[in-house]
Amino acid sequence: MRVETVGDGPAEIAVIGGIHGDEPCGVHAVETLLSADVEFQRPVKFVIANEKAQQRGVRYVDEDLNRAFPGDPDGDTHESRLAHELSMEVADCQILALHSTQSYEGLFALVDEVGEYERRICPRLSVDAVVETCEFTEGRLFEVTRRLIEVECGFQGSDTAAENAVQVTREFLAAVGVLPDDEAPRRDELPVYRLTHSVPKDSAEAYDVFATNFRQVQAGQPYATADGQEYIAESDFYPVLMSPYGYEDVFGYAADHVGTLES
Repeated sequence: MRVETVGDGPAEIAVIGGIHGDEPCGVHAVETLLSADVEFQRPVKFVIANEKAQQRGVRYVDEDLNRAFPGDPDGDTHESRLAHELSMEVADCQILALHSTQSYEGLFALVDEVGEYERRICPRLSVDAVVETCEFTEGRLFEVTRRLIEVECGFQGSDTAAENAVQVTREFLAAVGVLPDDEAPRRDELPVYRLTHSVPKDSAEAYDVFATNFRQVQAGQPYATADGQEYIAESDFYPVLMSPYGYEDVFGYAADHVGTLES
C-alpha cells in the first residue's frame, strides 16, 4: 500500500484508488492530483491500496479487498492483512474511494445511507445518481467508516473513467474544503436509489443483459439471459451495476427509487 500525505498536520480527508487492481482510474486520479500544481487548503491522504494486485493487473491476489474489511493483521490472505492496514490508516478520515465498472459508462455514487454528510457532499459531485447500499456493506470499506463515498467512474480501463476519476476527486476535495469551492458543481436534483436485493444468475457459458442501469424494469419484462434462457422480472425494479460478466454469481442488484437530493 502506498500512502502520501499532502499538507501539514494530521489528515482528516483521504482519497483511495486501486482497491481493485484491475481498475486503474483511481490510481490515475491519485497520481494526477499528487503531481498537480495546486495548493491544498487542508491536509489529504492519497492512497493506492492494493499495489500487488495492480502490478499484476488483476482484481485481487487472494480475495476481493472490498469484501475483506475490517481485515485481520494476522489474516491468511494478502487482502485480509491489507484491509486491516488500510482500516487503521483511514478510519478517522472522510473518504472518497474510486472505482470503475463493466456496467455503466457514467458516474454514480454509493453511500451507506443518505444522511447530513451525504446531503452536503453528493450534490457537489458530477454523478448521475446516489445509491444507498444499506445492508450490502458486509466486508466493504463501509465497515470501517460511514463517512465514505464510493464513486463508480465509468467503464473499467477506459480513458473516460480515468478522466472522470480526476474530475470527481477535484470536486470532492472542493466540497470538503481542500480545494477552492468553485471546483465543484451544484446539482439541482440528484436521484437516490436504495439497493433491495442481488439479482442472481445461474452457471452458464454465455450471458446477456437487456436491462439498462437506473431505468426501471417492469414486472413481466425479460432483463437477461443465460445460455438463451430468459430471466423475467417478478416485480418492478431499477437495475444497478447490472452486466453480463461483472460478477461471478449475480447479474447485479435491484433497487428502489427513494427520492432526490438538492444542493
